[in-house]
Amino acid sequence: ACFPTFECPAMTSQINRQYQLAQRPSGLPGRDTFSFVETPLGEPAEGQILVKNEYLSLDPAMRGWMNDARSYIPPVGIGEVMRALGVGKVLVSKHPGFQAGDYVNGALVVQDYFVGEPKGFYKVDPSRAPLPRYLSALGMTGMTAYFALLDVGQPKNGETVVISGAAGAVGSVAGQIARLKGCRVVGIAGGAEKCRFLVEELGFDGAIDYKNEDLAAGLKRECPKGIDVFFDNVGGEILDTVLTRIAFKARIVLCGAISQYNNKEAVRGPANYLSLLVNRARMEGMVVMDYAQRFPEGLKEMATWLAEGKLQSREDIVEGLETFPETLLKLFSGENFGKLVLKV
Repeated sequence: ACFPTFECPAMTSQINRQYQLAQRPSGLPGRDTFSFVETPLGEPAEGQILVKNEYLSLDPAMRGWMNDARSYIPPVGIGEVMRALGVGKVLVSKHPGFQAGDYVNGALVVQDYFVGEPKGFYKVDPSRAPLPRYLSALGMTGMTAYFALLDVGQPKNGETVVISGAAGAVGSVAGQIARLKGCRVVGIAGGAEKCRFLVEELGFDGAIDYKNEDLAAGLKRECPKGIDVFFDNVGGEILDTVLTRIAFKARIVLCGAISQYNNKEAVRGPANYLSLLVNRARMEGMVVMDYAQRFPEGLKEMATWLAEGKLQSREDIVEGLETFPETLLKLFSGENFGKLVLKV
């Protein structure tokens, strides 16, 4: 009966399970990369909120955040709770912008509950879309696909767009947006099942199974006129091969490089970069937070496409906070279909 007042005895005795970064991994992160700790749940101070975390977003970028290296965002410190975006329900609010019962999206980190200042948090409406969708097409994943493709890639009607990591969270959405813009869309993915998903369910014009066929031959078959836009989530050998097939004035969007994140040696750069010179092409990196001011614009259009059935969003949901280290690895083994989400 005392809920949601925080002074309720049941709440003050609550334990908060967390995954803290224990060491900086070399290669793939494992369970020993993190410390699983249980801490007493604190009370929010003035200007803070208490959130029950419902779903956490698992993203390839998390691997980069574990490295002590200069990047677009500071690394997670040793002993800090592992960074992750999520959606959850506000239980207690001492912040004027939120109240108990609100659902929010923000950096909730890998734990059961968030207590703190809601920097960059915003409200979401579970009656308009399932909560996990606010971590996929209606979240940072969708905004990445939307702005990376449309602002950096600038596809034009009739052009050929190739997507690497095409069955993943960002790639699957970017490819569908390119189709909506009248482009011929070809996805690169690993395995017959993923390639079938791209063509039969998402409406891609073609797919190349890089695990079971020659990529160069596949690109020649699917892109006879060359590649106008390459949306790259993978890097490495795939980027190198695509560079040999780009068209005049091609645009290459560097969205991610999942093939390189767990390297124990130096990152492999593109050996075929002179193709950019020959074709007067450009290669440009994209970080989604640069577009934060424009998120409402992107979200409005994405929500419309979803409502009209023109865009599909697929979430791969795994249950249990305790499974976090193993579930994270699904990103790097290529096991996940669509957006990987952890149900707390």
